[in-house]
Amino acid sequence: MYDVIIIGAGPAGISASLYLKRANLKVLVIFKEYGSLGKAEKIGNYYGLENEISGKELFQIGINQAKKNNIDVVQDEVISISKDDLFTVTTVNREYKSKKLILATGVNRKTPNIKGIQEYEGKGVSYCAVCDAFFYKNKDVVVIGNGNYAIHEAMQLKNVVKSVTILTNGEKIVENRDGQQFEIDEQPIREFRGNNKIEEVEFTNNKIKNISGVFVALGTASSGDLARKIGAVVKNNNIIANEKMETTVKDLYACGDCTGGILQINKAVYEGAKVALNIIANKE
Repeated sequence: MYDVIIIGAGPAGISASLYLKRANLKVLVIFKEYGSLGKAEKIGNYYGLENEISGKELFQIGINQAKKNNIDVVQDEVISISKDDLFTVTTVNREYKSKKLILATGVNRKTPNIKGIQEYEGKGVSYCAVCDAFFYKNKDVVVIGNGNYAIHEAMQLKNVVKSVTILTNGEKIVENRDGQQFEIDEQPIREFRGNNKIEEVEFTNNKIKNISGVFVALGTASSGDLARKIGAVVKNNNIIANEKMETTVKDLYACGDCTGGILQINKAVYEGAKVALNIIANKE
């Protein structure tokens, strides 16, 4: 069991981990991929960089720094979080528990470019199965995605709704034993339609499927996706946090791109340090 689990190993997450470790707290950092930092070809406007380096290089430097300080770092995909007395973080491979949790995975920039998605948000299009499954009791729904996160969302829905179909929109579904429980349709999607709410999906082969709900679960779960699962307030895809980086859920914190504002390394590092110092100041 950990004092603090940090989801995300970018500038915000690693910055927080270093401060927490120096305060003798037991810390775990979990990350799946490089994120938006890894897409930066060259970085030259950050303090201390005499020469330009790539985002991937800077990301790996952070990972190495954490490991050098004996911080536990795990590369795995987080698919869900829950909270009772402790936080439970569920990954593809196992579960971890902690007293406090920091979300620092950035923002999910993967929005499906499919006609009807944005038009029907709140009218049949949802981004959180555990939040909204109840509203689709005994109805036919679909999940858009082809990864472990999409399969996990389908699992959350299956005991509530009438049927769940995973739509990969032309992609191959990831290998996952749980995925075998669901109908998978790999046809590309043309559009979603309806009157005042979602009623059907049309594929590029002209096939039409009647549905009542769409759950978007592309790629891996972002900080906002995870925050919604335990009731934290998220607005415009940004997690609402106060000046101490506290969310609306006790002992849940957020820092970096997921809190909005300028999406820069400097801001992420600052917020990572800020949330860590707050936790240290109030440690039991």
